[in-house]
Amino acid sequence: MIKKLYLLCFCLFAVWQSQAQDMALANGKEYTIGKISVVGSTNYNEQTVIAFMGIKSGDKLYIPGDKISEIIKKLWDLGLFSDINLYVTNIDNNVADLQLEIKEVPELNEVKISGLDKKKKREEIIKENDLKPGTKVTENLIATTKASIENKYAEDGFLFAKVNIQTRTIKDSLDNDKEKVNLVLRINKGEKVKIKEIEIKGNEIFSDAKIRRQMKTKQKNFLRFWKRSKYIAEEYKESKEKIINKYKSSGFRDARIVNDSLRILNEEEVALTLELEEGNKYYFGEISFLGNSVYTDKQLKAVLGIAKGDVYNGVLLEKKIADKERPDAADLTNLYQNNGYLFARINPVETRVYNDTIDFEIRVMEGKMAYFDEIRVTGNDKTNDHVIYRNIRTRPGQVYSKQDVVRTVRELGATGFFDAEQLSPDFDVNPSDGTVDLNFKVVESGASQIELQGGYGGGGFVGTLGLSFNNFSLKGIFDKDAYKPLPMGDGQTLSLRAQASSFYQTYSLSFSEPWLGGKKPIRLTTSFSHTKQFYRDFFARETDRDRSFLITGGSIGLAKNLKVPDDFFVASVALSFQHYNLQNYNIGLFTFPNGTADNLAITLGLSRDNTHTNPIFPTGGSKFGITAKLTPPYSAWNGTDYANLANDPAYQLPNGQPDVAKIDQEKFRWLEYYKIKFNGDWYNKLIGKLVLRTATEFGFLGAYNNDRGIPPFERFYLGGDGLGGYSLDGRENIALRGYGNQTVVPRDREDGLTREDGATIYNKFSLELRYPITLKPQASIYALTFLEGGSSYDGFKDYNPFQLNRSAGAGIRIFMPAFGLLGIDFGYGFDPIPGTNGAANGWETHFIIGQQF
Repeated sequence: MIKKLYLLCFCLFAVWQSQAQDMALANGKEYTIGKISVVGSTNYNEQTVIAFMGIKSGDKLYIPGDKISEIIKKLWDLGLFSDINLYVTNIDNNVADLQLEIKEVPELNEVKISGLDKKKKREEIIKENDLKPGTKVTENLIATTKASIENKYAEDGFLFAKVNIQTRTIKDSLDNDKEKVNLVLRINKGEKVKIKEIEIKGNEIFSDAKIRRQMKTKQKNFLRFWKRSKYIAEEYKESKEKIINKYKSSGFRDARIVNDSLRILNEEEVALTLELEEGNKYYFGEISFLGNSVYTDKQLKAVLGIAKGDVYNGVLLEKKIADKERPDAADLTNLYQNNGYLFARINPVETRVYNDTIDFEIRVMEGKMAYFDEIRVTGNDKTNDHVIYRNIRTRPGQVYSKQDVVRTVRELGATGFFDAEQLSPDFDVNPSDGTVDLNFKVVESGASQIELQGGYGGGGFVGTLGLSFNNFSLKGIFDKDAYKPLPMGDGQTLSLRAQASSFYQTYSLSFSEPWLGGKKPIRLTTSFSHTKQFYRDFFARETDRDRSFLITGGSIGLAKNLKVPDDFFVASVALSFQHYNLQNYNIGLFTFPNGTADNLAITLGLSRDNTHTNPIFPTGGSKFGITAKLTPPYSAWNGTDYANLANDPAYQLPNGQPDVAKIDQEKFRWLEYYKIKFNGDWYNKLIGKLVLRTATEFGFLGAYNNDRGIPPFERFYLGGDGLGGYSLDGRENIALRGYGNQTVVPRDREDGLTREDGATIYNKFSLELRYPITLKPQASIYALTFLEGGSSYDGFKDYNPFQLNRSAGAGIRIFMPAFGLLGIDFGYGFDPIPGTNGAANGWETHFIIGQQF
């Protein structure tokens, strides 16, 4: 009985003490913090968690009170815990012991994604949403990841994309007391919705058709099935901007889209509605300049190119102030920045709007002159510094020039040693002292190429081995430490090539130094080649090695950049010599089976190339070249009467008939001719990355002395892939897709000439649309479609530039640093091969190796 009474008293005392403590807490009394303990699942040690709380033993605080709330909020904001509770475990003489009970947010172990076939796409999802192992898996992470993925696909036209995220808790393999989470993302993109209808309201100035032509976003139309009609949010945004720009460029300054909406018709189709407010048409009024001291009003107006009374064109005005699409444009900002005024700011301000006229004030803040300070190059681990710095137009201490920076990027890209797509200088501008530091970051690309191929061509098997070292270092040949695996880095080119079949062998060696002497961009080029050709009966498929044609030759040339008209021009001169030796060899125009011919010629050239940055895939600019290859006019001083050789007994057969072989041997002992060639390429970016290449070529082979005639060498052979394989007689193989190799011969040939005799004139015209698939350093790939036409002629009496063999087709190009340019074209020839009465030539397949059309 006594024991029971004692137990009852103890319980009542405990209850009383607990109630007294609760009453003390409820009154918000100030306490001194005693012991602080931490319990629950966490990887952090107790002292670290207490540090997170921001309190320590001995601190005073009210319980309850705002401070307690702040501590708990602070812990929640860390995002490390999924459950937080703070308890008072004991109170003794105003000293309160605290206990923090927490549960740590589990870490991510791994992510699995279903619904996406491509590994790259799955990796993008993980990277974009930062779903790497160790990430804290919170409810917020799951919600934001789901929304982010669905929004991403909605912007790409998958409006009904659904993402389901499931979690699975597992034990940590290294710590059984710790939990981790696996995430499973099930993604159902669905189909891209198509635009069934685009309704346009409020337009009176421009028709619906004109407005729709401005839009990348297109509606479904079974008559124009090739037009894309899928809804892409970014394209729709661009389309709206282009519509407004169309109005602004036509004078309608106030044009705007007052409302646009997207209506979901079903799971596959949507409808768009655009409501326009066109406003009134305006014209430019007075245009004045304020703040300009470096240039006069007259000079600035000449660059602006806008006069009073012109139809208002907001798009043009913006481009004339600063063209964001063309870094080298002739605009006002570049006028200043190309002449040192980096900090110049130019703003057009409407000062007066009256009736249909707008006056403008162009406010110029010229700022102070800027100068280049430190110029650095980083990233080159193969190419020597001096090769890079000699192509850099910016120098420390020079007045800042934007065009010099743009030109430097182009020059470095044109070397072919670096990835042109990643050439972008880093600017470090210091406005206080007016200086600019530049760091040209380069990414080396493979400069050496190997050509190893075998195939059936020309009636037999052809094998080729070629090596081209495009960043070679000649001085490193005798330095054993420079072989990595070859001496590289001085920007020189060394090429070796061997080709052989059952009926010919050819060997060639060439070397090029782009900076002769290292001081100026004077290119030295030398080459040597030797070819041996045996007579081949293609019908019997037999080779007669007792009948041969040997060619041995070499050349040396110089090329120099000019300053006038501008420094894109290059003048060149080359001296070449070929020795031809015929041994029991007569075919085509070669009427002397035994004998020799020598070809000594000088080639003069003028070219200009300002194509933009990437030599593999130019996106703008142009290039052209004109060359004249001339031999000495021997007949002007050798005293030979070529018109009457047939009457000379020394050139007659025993029966008194002319010895044709002997006469031709005399005519062509030293070749006499002149050859003029022109080629031009123009590149224009149309839409996005789509580039139009326009090209033309022309060639003419003539004679100084008509009695001596045009030699059987150096002629033009048109048609096919343009790959000659071997150059038997100095011939030039001109590509024309859609036709067989060397099949586009002059029409209505006279004098018994055949296909093997070539032509003395040709012309060719091309239109080519190119689109890049990838322009990475490892491989540059682009697709193309083309229209082409060309023809060849025996002389100007037959010349008709409009009488062409036409073709069209498509192809692809792949450039890999180790192998050069590779490609394939499928061309359809619309016309019959000259000399036949057949129908269209039809489809031809062309393989491209080491060249561009």
